[in-house]
This record gives sequence, C-alpha cells and structure tokens, in this order.
Amino acid sequence: MEYETFEALYQRACERKGGEQALEAMLGKPKSADELKAIGDDRFLAEFSKKIFQSGFVWRVVEQKWPAFEECFFGFDIDKVLLMPDEMLERKAANPDIIRNFNKVKTIRDNALMIDTVRKQHGSFGHFIADWPGNNIIGLWEYLKKHGARLGGNTGPYALRFVGKDTFLLSQDVESYLRAYNLIEGGLTSKRNLQAIQQYFNQLAAQSGRSLQELSRIIAFSVGDNITQQ
Repeated sequence: MEYETFEALYQRACERKGGEQALEAMLGKPKSADELKAIGDDRFLAEFSKKIFQSGFVWRVVEQKWPAFEECFFGFDIDKVLLMPDEMLERKAANPDIIRNFNKVKTIRDNALMIDTVRKQHGSFGHFIADWPGNNIIGLWEYLKKHGARLGGNTGPYALRFVGKDTFLLSQDVESYLRAYNLIEGGLTSKRNLQAIQQYFNQLAAQSGRSLQELSRIIAFSVGDNITQQ
C-alpha cells in the first residue's frame, strides 16, 4: 500500500495550525535515554497509578487529589508498597482524601511488583524503559498490558508519554487519520492493526528523523476538529 509521505502530512499540519513555527511549538520532545534512566522507580509507579485513576474519570480531580495519593502510598516507594497487606490496602482505599476505588488501589501494589521484577533484571525500571526500541513500541505496550495491572488500552501508552518515553498515541484524531487512509480496518488494537500502525510510524520516522511523539502529534494536527484559526 502507498502511504502518505511525511512531507505531505507536515505541510497540511502547518497549514492547519498557523504555520511551521506554531506547529513546532506544539510538538514537544520525549526524554533522552539518559534522562529516562535517571527517573526513580517510584515515579514510574506514580505515573502508572495516576493514569489508572484518571482512566474513565475527570483528570483534573485526580490531579487535585494527587498530593494525598503521594502521602497515602509512601511516595510510591516500591519496597514500602510491596509490604502493604490486603487489609492496609482496604483501609487506604477508604480514605476520603483519595479516590475511593479498591480495585484501582490494588493495582498500585500489583504494578509495584512488576517494577520490582524488572529492576532486579535491569538495574532499574528506567533502564528497562530507556532501552526498549522505539521501532517496536507496541511491544512495550503489550509488556505493560501482560505483566502490569490495568495498563492495557490507552492507559499504558499515556503513562509512557507523560513519563517521557517516546511513543505514539492512538488518540481519536490519530485513529481517524489511520482509518481515512485505510491503514487499518476493524478493531483498532488488533495485533494486525498494531503492527501496521507501527510499520507506518517506522516509515515516517525513517523519512523525517522525527520522534514517535512528534509524528503522532503531527498526524493528529493534520486532521480532525483542532484547526487553529489563522
């Protein structure tokens, strides 16, 4: 299949967002490998947990309550969280200062266990994340879904984006683009579709030298209802 080139995408996004300078200001940059390796394991657990609580909820409310989460769960210290018995998790889940959802609270310990397993093998979770190749970012998504708790769908990818790992996101605008250009059909996250999406992003990256994050945003800004008035 003949896909749209990066140049065509980029030019349309520039036209829609008010020019090249305006577009570039919106793209942002992922963290470098060294910056990712410097992130503490607790911060990965915090971001995974935040995105789990934000899933299906008002993000702003979660942000407002997040200092209470940090205090309640010992700053997401992996070793301390792993020592929490079920009874303590139940008490924490009843705390009115946080969002009282026991099923989501339980994922904090579950994901701490995943991070602990990885850090024993790789030195730190940050090293594991930094070393994962961008040309198979869907493989990292699958790892988080399989070995973590409630990190499937968009939750894991959004957590990776917010912590600084280079990843594309399957937002509504990106999905609309992929379907409009017949890059995918059927379920968005089928194995076949994910492989096709990764292949397309790899092709765009080879053409442009851009990060997956930049490419994802360029695609989103090239379609949809987010036109900036000029």
